[in-house]
Amino acid sequence: MGRTQQFDTAEVVRAAREVFWVNGYEASSLPALETATGLKRSSIYHAFGSKHGLFEAVIESYLNEVIRPRLAPLVAAEVEADALENYLTGLRAALLRTGTTAATSGCLLVNAAGAPISQDAAVASVIAAYRAELSAAFANGVAARFPSLANAQADVLTAACAGLVIAAVALVRVTPEAAVGSLDAALALIEERAVQG
Repeated sequence: MGRTQQFDTAEVVRAAREVFWVNGYEASSLPALETATGLKRSSIYHAFGSKHGLFEAVIESYLNEVIRPRLAPLVAAEVEADALENYLTGLRAALLRTGTTAATSGCLLVNAAGAPISQDAAVASVIAAYRAELSAAFANGVAARFPSLANAQADVLTAACAGLVIAAVALVRVTPEAAVGSLDAALALIEERAVQG
């Protein structure tokens, strides 16, 4: 008979998520993961197969617990006209919230995109899917805010807002002011479009 698991998998993944989010995949050592999760290396390997397997579980938890709840109003059956602006102002506040992982470490997936782990096919696929998910949600927000906007113009506004959000979460570790500036620029683009009618 196999051993009975004596830990909460979701809690272990959340604890590991903090380590990977702050340090990145490569710099997250097994001893650091053992300390954070309270598990021995053998238990980590038994539950997740490898450090990479744990990282894959962390990515899924990050998407489901951090990214998708924030995007939920933009993928609802009925998207409110101010959903995209609310997303941007909410993210702005989150990046300014001192002492939080988002404020000090940006986005786990954007960080991974700039690290060697992005060469892993499975990780690269998840990062690309995240970018597509973000863009689709923003497209919904643009359509709800500007229902009569031509498709080409809507696509440009969507791409600009998505790019500025990616820039913000990439920059926040180094220069929070520039990160906030990127989000303010996205909000200004929406305001400018609203004025144009």
